[in-house]
Amino acid sequence: MSGNGLGSCAEAGAPVRAPVGVDRVWPEASETFVATPDVQGLAERALRYLRAGYPVHFSGPAGTGKTTLAFHVASQLGRPVTLIHGDDEFGTSDLLGSDHGYRRSRVVDNFIHSVLKTEEEMKTLWTDNRLTTACRNGDTLIYDEFTRSRPEANNALLSVLGERILNLPKLRRNGEGYMEVHPEFHAIFTSNPEEYAGVHKTQDALMDRLITIRAGHYDRATEIAITAARAGIPDAAAEVIVDIVRELRSIGVNNHRPTIRACIAIGRILASSDAHARWDDPLFRLVCRDILNIDTAKVTCGGESLMPKKIDEVVRRMSASGMKRPGGRKG
Repeated sequence: MSGNGLGSCAEAGAPVRAPVGVDRVWPEASETFVATPDVQGLAERALRYLRAGYPVHFSGPAGTGKTTLAFHVASQLGRPVTLIHGDDEFGTSDLLGSDHGYRRSRVVDNFIHSVLKTEEEMKTLWTDNRLTTACRNGDTLIYDEFTRSRPEANNALLSVLGERILNLPKLRRNGEGYMEVHPEFHAIFTSNPEEYAGVHKTQDALMDRLITIRAGHYDRATEIAITAARAGIPDAAAEVIVDIVRELRSIGVNNHRPTIRACIAIGRILASSDAHARWDDPLFRLVCRDILNIDTAKVTCGGESLMPKKIDEVVRRMSASGMKRPGGRKG
């Protein structure tokens, strides 16, 4: 307006993008990563699918190294990684981005001293979230335990994985409602079985776009190699621990535990305490009882869990077998 010194405020305009902070990592091959033929076979299959343009989905029980394998595969692609952890509270905005406040601009024109002209404009401020950032920059997206997010939160992935287009409805007003996905963008997903607590059944349309690789428990040799490398213990000690865990894993109905995580935990505690994987070492017995006492194994008698007795039995037997192996007394 002119003459009265009062300003005018324009209607809120199209959203503008706010600067995005650095939220990416460059994966590097770990020195403790164990590439046995079993592990390398999974990694090579995944890389073959990714380089052909297909997203990969590692599915299997918790504690079987799916996330570690995902990072190892991502490191072979030579691109930064954007990591997302599935969450029941996720909405679409947690993947794409959302409005965060406003940007206000004001122009005051007093070129003619007797006339004051003021113009103001207010625009919503849009901030990209991780999926948008990965699609824009050509990152490798690792969506860890994606089935912990509600299915509707993952709908944005359908066009990304299918048509290589990211739909951004809130940015249509300024001509950015659709974005072509960077040609170097790749996606790796991990998930636990649907019977796990907190896991949602995902939509068939999304699963149809993924190549699923079943990642179960590794073979005995691989578990021994991983335990020895990650815990920093001799192979003989790792053999005893792995045999105990594999024996107990077979107990119960649909029981996936204990996993390789239990092997590594026992091994690390022994290494840090200068203890040994032998029955005559009281700390070893206590550590096994604490880590391997699995409530999910429905083995009871008169309402009392039989697991403590079963653990002692298995630990004693496997420890005795380990003592007979070459180098067993060094564990």
